[in-house]
Amino acid sequence: FDQNLSPRLPRVLEDIFPESVHVRAIGMRDETDSNIWSYARDNDYSIVSKDSDFQARSLLYGHPPKFIWLRVGNCPVKTIAELLRRRSVAIHTFGQDKSKSYLLLP
Repeated sequence: FDQNLSPRLPRVLEDIFPESVHVRAIGMRDETDSNIWSYARDNDYSIVSKDSDFQARSLLYGHPPKFIWLRVGNCPVKTIAELLRRRSVAIHTFGQDKSKSYLLLP
């Protein structure tokens, strides 16, 4: 999970996304998007963010890493968690689809 999302999300969602981490947990709190992209690519992570810059990177470079773009405004952790739970099948399917670089979740 990118910096613009709560560091509580991996814990809240560990039952359905057990290997999720937040950038803070891996010492990347203040890293650039480029460094986060490289880390995700090199460590087989997808990036979950509200940052449209990652969408531009996914169009330019393709994947890996895959990018999940949350098109939501400021909202509570509970709202983000509910969105990701509601769309968990689509997220898991997207992770297996070799043809797609990013997934937009409105």
